[in-house]
Amino acid sequence: MGKLYLRCIWLDAACMDSYARNYFHSPILYGYNRAQYSYHTEVIMTSEERREVRYLRRRNKRRRNLDSRNAACENVFSFSNLYKAYRDCCLGVGWKSSVQLYKANALYNVLQTQEELLTGSYRSKGFVEFNIFERGKLRHIKSVHISERVVQRCLCDNALIPIISPSFIYDNGASLKDKGIDFTLDRLEKHLHRYYRKHGSKGYVLTFDFSKFFDNANHEVIFRELEKVKGSAFNYAKYFVDRFGKTGLGLGSQVSQILALALPNSLDHMIKELLKIKYYGRYMDDGYLIHESKDYLRQCLSTIQNKCLTLGIALNPKKTHICKLKEGVSFLKMRFMLTDSGRVIRKLSRESITRMRRKLKSFAKKLQSGAMTTEDVVLSYNSWRGHAQRCDSFRTLKNMDRLLKEIICTKSKKTENTYPTKMLFAM
Repeated sequence: MGKLYLRCIWLDAACMDSYARNYFHSPILYGYNRAQYSYHTEVIMTSEERREVRYLRRRNKRRRNLDSRNAACENVFSFSNLYKAYRDCCLGVGWKSSVQLYKANALYNVLQTQEELLTGSYRSKGFVEFNIFERGKLRHIKSVHISERVVQRCLCDNALIPIISPSFIYDNGASLKDKGIDFTLDRLEKHLHRYYRKHGSKGYVLTFDFSKFFDNANHEVIFRELEKVKGSAFNYAKYFVDRFGKTGLGLGSQVSQILALALPNSLDHMIKELLKIKYYGRYMDDGYLIHESKDYLRQCLSTIQNKCLTLGIALNPKKTHICKLKEGVSFLKMRFMLTDSGRVIRKLSRESITRMRRKLKSFAKKLQSGAMTTEDVVLSYNSWRGHAQRCDSFRTLKNMDRLLKEIICTKSKKTENTYPTKMLFAM
């Protein structure tokens, strides 16, 4: 039994030596001598040495992951990637005439696009520009052709997002898979709950908004964030960015949406790591900071303003302010209130309710003139109602449902339509 035990101990020493050589490249860090190895293993390392070893291990792992992602980018415009991007781009827009023409000769179009990309002869077909009114704002849209959307989708899914997104903070919640407005709103609610457990209901929140974020985007800062992307993926990403001019990004392009996330990335890390703000989140050009000290949030605001100047970003003074948590937090058209008991109440903003009531009244006129059908009205309302159901707004939804029924019933009486209104919308 004694000989067997000694044999096992020697094997442990040999495994320790191999582990040190393979993973740390320095068996001296373990501080043992095999010749003097007896009945027990003793690892002698200081805390600083352990931190250094962990740092080196994690750094090497990050480098290996980055190298593997860059290796995958070399074949970013393969036929399989382009065809998958084409299938994804057709989802929800198959009714459009341009999409139907592209789908009629899909294999030929994808092969032709791949040949142009590999030979470097690919050229954009230009923009389709138009204006829309969204949430009371005039937005200029630069839509791209279906063939270019396929290229941008392939570039983003197989190169830009895999390489750039690992550097994002977790609470950067826009234009990424499994993230969006609902994700950001849920994170704000969780941050309020966690803040209450440590500090109670007394505290302050700083909300900020970037002024004309897409129009004033600095291309030099964007290209610095793209330094990790190598080869043809970087060249085509730069090509799509340069098409918007010397400054700015356009709405309607997926590349511009992804790169808009990367533009304030250094700002996010500064807030989390330098300012030590634990309860922080951002959705594109809107962000919030929660802290127990109002004076410290003022210092943070000054630091954020200075950082934004280096990034070519300007804060909107009308939408940037500090308020008490008890007074409520307005963020992404919703209002959050933290009570003394720790409950977080989520309400719809008055602007959203007023806008929907006006929209329903305009729908009533279009129904009477025949410009809209009942199904179109209900579909539009259900889209808003699905978002509103995530709030504590029972009475508001009840009143809005009553208004919708009045509009539909008035239309059915005039046209003698016996369509079952109860089946039109889910309540």
